[in-house]
Amino acid sequence: MAKKGARTGSRRVAATDDLEVSTYLEIAGRKVGPKESPDKGAEETSQERPEAIVVLDFGSQYSMLIARRVRECRVYCEVLPYNTPWEKIAPLKPRGYILSGGPSSVYDPSAPLVPAYVYESRVPILGICYGMQALTHQLGGKVASGVKREYGPAVLHQNVSDHPIFRGLPREMPVWMSHGDQITEMPPGFSSLAYTDNAPVAVLGNDHKIIGLQFHPEVSHTPDGKTILKNFLYEICGCEGTWTPKSFIAESVKRIREQVGSGKVICALSGGVDSAVTAALVQRAIGDQLICIFVDNGLLRREEPERVRAVFERHLNLNLIYVDAVDRFLTRLAGVTDPEVKRHIIGEEFIRVFEEQATRLGEPQFLAQGTLYPDVIESNPPENSPSVKIKTHHNVGGLPDAMKLSLVEPLRQLFKDEVREVGLALGMPEEMVYRQPFPGPGLAIRIIGEVTRERLEMLRGADWVVMDEIKAAKLYRELWQSFAVLAPLHTVGVMGDYRTYGNMVAIRAVTSDDAMTADWARLPYDVLAKISNRIVNEVPGVNRVVYDISSKPPSTIEWE
Repeated sequence: MAKKGARTGSRRVAATDDLEVSTYLEIAGRKVGPKESPDKGAEETSQERPEAIVVLDFGSQYSMLIARRVRECRVYCEVLPYNTPWEKIAPLKPRGYILSGGPSSVYDPSAPLVPAYVYESRVPILGICYGMQALTHQLGGKVASGVKREYGPAVLHQNVSDHPIFRGLPREMPVWMSHGDQITEMPPGFSSLAYTDNAPVAVLGNDHKIIGLQFHPEVSHTPDGKTILKNFLYEICGCEGTWTPKSFIAESVKRIREQVGSGKVICALSGGVDSAVTAALVQRAIGDQLICIFVDNGLLRREEPERVRAVFERHLNLNLIYVDAVDRFLTRLAGVTDPEVKRHIIGEEFIRVFEEQATRLGEPQFLAQGTLYPDVIESNPPENSPSVKIKTHHNVGGLPDAMKLSLVEPLRQLFKDEVREVGLALGMPEEMVYRQPFPGPGLAIRIIGEVTRERLEMLRGADWVVMDEIKAAKLYRELWQSFAVLAPLHTVGVMGDYRTYGNMVAIRAVTSDDAMTADWARLPYDVLAKISNRIVNEVPGVNRVVYDISSKPPSTIEWE
């Protein structure tokens, strides 16, 4: 039982506000409670609302996959911690809530619970795994430790034939389970919609559009999971799939104009698709008020500064200012080996360069940058969130506390593949849109240990070989990223009958949809052989090449 929760028999409620126990039970299956819902008039105004779904995160490793699947259905959603206050939810005007899984047991005293406003909102709710157990626990049912933990594949058997959550699906289907607790008594007004051999209540629901799934529909191991989520969105929440690249562009242009007004914006161009799409969006919104700056920080790949300038001037017709800041960045990084310190130094130095340029340009008030949703999630989870920080991205957690420029980040809620769709809708060329991601801190986080000019040149040579051979094998578009890493190791070798004690280079190539998860690419052996042979022959100081076969998780894509 939660420390300040009320209890009547087996009925437990969230200790989030003064909502009475009776209100929960009435919402659960009998009548509307006496307390006014935060979504008063929901039925009358639903057609005017933007389509949005809120995913409340209870610490599941799959929460971002839920968001991915919802967005694939052309419905906008955001993942927020379970304890997010209503004031931050209200602007989204959600059409429905999805409660994620999580590692807790609802009967533990400190277990996270669903906030009162979710039930009061009277919009559809979908609880997944722990989310199902939480709503069962709070609405008067019982959850207990299962006799047998169910992890892995199971067969779902429907008890009903006409429920909208199963529309278009077979009566029996494979699903993926991952739970140790199970429902032993359903809340008042609920019925069992499906079961598995180990879970008598694998799906439950009531007449008020509250549904619980014991399995995970968001993972690929549940083949019909996306259809189940789509049914929840379309059949139950009444969404129409209006969130498209074109609608996003129109909304972004409007927001940028509202934020910027008549002010000037400088945009940090790195050469990647994120900053390019950001620049194109801001240019569409405010035209000549945008000034783009490309900073050569000395951490770029071979010939990249020249190629980036040519591409942007040719395709986007941008007013582009080139800044040579190689010496100042490398001076700041001298002797630094900690990757988090590297990221903070690079993030701060970028901002200082932009502020100096702003002074020369008549004091623009805004800085536009291509921050993406994964950057935000991995760098800076909200306070008290069950999620943990993975690493600091230089453009999020690496930014200095004191900044003279306000940020314009139109892509902050997008995944990489969504950014590419927006880029194509903006008319940008495919060679720019489908460029493999390159980290903002550049080669600094692909050199393990200290960043020096000598080590940068060594890595540039190895990276050049990797990209050359990957493109020659026509694998570039099939891979999310492919690159070289310079390890802080020396190994013994033999070259020309002489003993060598040279550097080791690691090759990293992964496949992914959004960089939240990734798998190592099964590159053909002959491609790997060519890469290895060329690196040890063409890059002075390298005598060993290895291939990284780690997936994300448990590893990350980058080494630092």
